[in-house]
Amino acid sequence: MEPLILLISNFPDRDSALRLAHALLERRLAACVNLLAPCTSLYRWKDALETAEEIPVLIKTRASLYAAVQDEVCRLHPYEVPELLALPVTTGLPAYLTWVEAETVPASEADH
Repeated sequence: MEPLILLISNFPDRDSALRLAHALLERRLAACVNLLAPCTSLYRWKDALETAEEIPVLIKTRASLYAAVQDEVCRLHPYEVPELLALPVTTGLPAYLTWVEAETVPASEADH
């Protein structure tokens, strides 16, 4: 089985998070994208302390698709520097992991 990853990001609003989720799912770059309840994020940006309400997003995909997912995040995310963290999936329910792998076959690969 190919290595899988869990990607974490935050978006400023539900609409922009949904746009990314739909783009990733349509291109089969993710098997599942969770949009979580809004949270309060505190961070330092350009020498100032900031507070913002954000929508956390969890993306389940293959490690080999990271670059393509990153491209989509950078293309669709409204932030100058979007958060995108990749965590390796070291174990999980075998049937779920198989499903993630099966659902993340871009059309170009499926044709071969």
